[in-house]
Amino acid sequence: MVDPQDDSNPNEPVDPPAFIQSRFLFVDVAAQRAKQLRRGARVRLSAAEERHPHKLERAAMEEVRRQLVHYALPELPTSSK
Repeated sequence: MVDPQDDSNPNEPVDPPAFIQSRFLFVDVAAQRAKQLRRGARVRLSAAEERHPHKLERAAMEEVRRQLVHYALPELPTSSK
């Protein structure tokens, strides 16, 4: 899901992640990001915004909604016959 070893600069120009349409995937990615925030990762939302969430879970959800969190889906196993 979310790379815990991601030390890249969040201001670097990279391709934005795909928009998450599945509620379940959104919850999974936001939960992984909230875990990173609880362990000391920095919030990727700008500090100049007037509505900055105080709870880490809300901040993680907002980051995912704004496509600031990159994630990777695991490869599906291929059935060999």
